[in-house]
Formats: sequence, structure tokens, C-alpha cells
Amino acid sequence: MCTPIFTQARDQAIERMVKEAEGLGANAVVGVRFTTSQTMSAAAEILAYGTAVRLKE
Repeated sequence: MCTPIFTQARDQAIERMVKEAEGLGANAVVGVRFTTSQTMSAAAEILAYGTAVRLKE
């Protein structure tokens, strides 16, 4: 079950990924994946990654 903190962290990871893709000139991100890892006993790291692409209009 997702806690509010986990949901907030996931949303922040997505926002950072989208901002980075936009900075590269992309208008979409495909193949998005998430990974998590425990960094300390009460902390975790969430990573969101994918491929930034530019789609034709």
C-alpha cells in the first residue's frame, strides 16, 4: 500500500524526469520504469527513468 510520502516521492521523480526530457527537446517519454532502494533503515530512494523522444505532430 502506498503511503502519502511514497506517493509524493514518486510524483517528484516523475516531475524531474519530465523536466529533464523537456530540456532535451522531447515531447514524450517512453519505456518509463521505476526502481526503489532502501538507503537507510527508515529511508528509500525512488528512481524514474525512460527514453525521451520527440513525436511528430
